[in-house]
Amino acid sequence: MKPENSSVPASDTAEAHFTTFATPLIEVAVAHAAALQENADAEVLHKLRVALRRLRSLLWAYRPLLDKALDDRQRNLLKGLAQAAGQTRDWDILIGLLCELGDDKAPLDKLRAARVEASNKSRAILSHAAIGSQLDDALRSAQATLDISRRNTSLKQFAKKRLRSAEKSLRKRMRRASHGSRSNYEAYHEVRKAGKKMRYLLDFFEPMLARKHHKSVKKLKRIQKRFGALNDVVASEGLLAENRSLFDRERDARQALKALEKERRHRVQAAAKLL
Repeated sequence: MKPENSSVPASDTAEAHFTTFATPLIEVAVAHAAALQENADAEVLHKLRVALRRLRSLLWAYRPLLDKALDDRQRNLLKGLAQAAGQTRDWDILIGLLCELGDDKAPLDKLRAARVEASNKSRAILSHAAIGSQLDDALRSAQATLDISRRNTSLKQFAKKRLRSAEKSLRKRMRRASHGSRSNYEAYHEVRKAGKKMRYLLDFFEPMLARKHHKSVKKLKRIQKRFGALNDVVASEGLLAENRSLFDRERDARQALKALEKERRHRVQAAAKLL
């Protein structure tokens, strides 16, 4: 979801429009958190996590204008909430991959039971987190810091500068991944995160951007798709390794892990073509 800022004048200040960017994301996050009380659907959890990630990216963009300690606290808060929201989806991805790879020895009933347990845990954590009040407090604290600073940063210039910073970060990580070993998944993971951050910033600042930035969206979508697919299989390997006792026989667990490892190699090759 893009922030509803299509009418933002380029002459306005970055400080004045922080709330304009943040409020729609908070409203979406709160709505999805409320929906979880009645429906623990993985898609609802995913949309909640995306909204929280977008808020983290917005805080990253505004980091030069905010108090560093305040920014760190708020970003850690959002990261913790997003991780809680992601637990159920991790199980869904693992189950989907094992079915896709044709693993007829996978204990699907046990895996689905573990998924339900993770879903209940996520709902409990998020329901007790008082997301609405926490996010509202974070918004007020950040806006108060911006107001106190009494700076008047051109929104258009601010957007261009932060996008240049995000693009530089993405290119640096792509070079590091291209020069490194393909077994070094962490480098690929950093590319995925940097690409996602830049994509979110393009969404935020779209009305103030030149056409050349709009052309970047297609490439970023490809990066997100391929590197996201790689992240899915790596996360599934880790989740399965931690829960291999769910398999009746150890050799079946090893076979499943071997199939995921093979799929990971294929996805690394696909991702590497974009570097």
